[in-house]
Amino acid sequence: MPQDVLLGIDLGTTALKVAAVGASNGRLLGVASATLPVDSAPDGTREQRLADVDAALARLSGALRRKLGKDWQRVAGVGLAAQGGSAIIADAATGEALTPMQLWNDSRPLGLLPAIAALKPAPYWRRLSYLSDPGAGLARIAWLRRRRGGERLFRKGNIYVGAGEYVYFKLTGQWRQDAGNALQIGCYDARRGELVDEPLSLVGLDRSFVAPMRQGHQTHPLGAAGARLLHLPPGLPVAGPYIDQEGGYLSAAAASSRPLQLSLGTAWVGNFVCPHQAVPRDGFNLVLPSPAGSGAMVIRVMHAGAITWDWAVRTCVGSGRGAMSAAEAIFRRRLLAPPALTAMPWLTAPNAIDRAAAGSGGLVGISPHTSSDDMLRAMAEGLCYELARVFESVLWHGRSARAAIDAVVLTGGAANGWQFRQMLAGLLAPLPVLQVGADEPAAARGALWAFSRKAAAVAVRPCPPPPVAVRRALGEGLHRYRRLCEVLSKGLGPAAADLLT
Repeated sequence: MPQDVLLGIDLGTTALKVAAVGASNGRLLGVASATLPVDSAPDGTREQRLADVDAALARLSGALRRKLGKDWQRVAGVGLAAQGGSAIIADAATGEALTPMQLWNDSRPLGLLPAIAALKPAPYWRRLSYLSDPGAGLARIAWLRRRRGGERLFRKGNIYVGAGEYVYFKLTGQWRQDAGNALQIGCYDARRGELVDEPLSLVGLDRSFVAPMRQGHQTHPLGAAGARLLHLPPGLPVAGPYIDQEGGYLSAAAASSRPLQLSLGTAWVGNFVCPHQAVPRDGFNLVLPSPAGSGAMVIRVMHAGAITWDWAVRTCVGSGRGAMSAAEAIFRRRLLAPPALTAMPWLTAPNAIDRAAAGSGGLVGISPHTSSDDMLRAMAEGLCYELARVFESVLWHGRSARAAIDAVVLTGGAANGWQFRQMLAGLLAPLPVLQVGADEPAAARGALWAFSRKAAAVAVRPCPPPPVAVRRALGEGLHRYRRLCEVLSKGLGPAAADLLT
């Protein structure tokens, strides 16, 4: 008997994926993806046009519909996951976007954040969200208000939303947001699990100007506009919106009982579930209700990621279709850089010396004999060392934290790189390191959790650790990297706090 089909959508920072999955056996029936153009500029601009998102969603769903043929009529549910922290002002009645979508990594508003933070004593922000600073969305609101004509955007009848809310409204006609996005706006009390007015009042708004919270794995019926967009009958249940880290974690939840799911994408992010009392006190953690049961889900974000890697490949190898293959060939010749060469991969962090500038990345140990190949190797090592440093307390320190993790699951674009799998398998041993298949749409699958656990689960395979000599060299490299971080933290003082804590 033919099985139902489920449709998963993942709206990432730079790519959109739509996947069709068999509901009863979890078989991947088809995937369509598209790169989303990003308007960027040296001043920190990172924006997307919503018309591009709309067109890509229509185009990709159409491609899948043609691939599935008659089976498209068996689609029984839709799940949506999306990037968090983006900013759109929209008409609340129609869903029409009145601004471009400012991405989470648009740095233009961030200079306003210290003044907003100073409006409340420091312990207030920690009690609100486990974070030491306000959500960046409060600065985005203040920044939009200051633009010419910005006040007109904040009239009654408009709404401040992100990527997930925008697409969910397009599909269902309902405004809903996930806890991860609300945290990044800055209006979510993570301890009580609810939206609050007080932070929004600091920038002249209240809860009526943001979307209400998603409740668990609730669904809403596909509306008329969404039905026309997807060529599906109205009334089908639509789940979400999930922040893409929720989708990624739910897709990995079948791989082990307590996974650390590492998304090696635009930013490198780790997601895990633990008891509320075991939430780590160190690091930059977004804490939201576990989507997989009791406890808290912790989203820990690095100050590095694929943006760093793309820069390194472009600078050391070049651009074009063969660049990634050429980069991999460099690592096949030799995996690690010379021991004296250490890279700091923090290209997306504010400059630790000049806070008005962007980027804190660098290389230490360059000599007249340093080659571009070795600089590329060092930057890849630096990314992996930074990941090991950032997640050290989660993986190895403290009984309650250690009990929270029994395997590491790698997803995202960089997980397809042989060199990253080798380095991470060596650095994170003896924990098993598992890789999700290159074609697996992890977050899109995870968004189907409400309908079918089999449909949500991704296939994984083990990443064998490198030889003992390489593991030893990686351990020594991590020690040097930690020492460099200690030296920088002492020399730069408070300016390095955001990077090194």
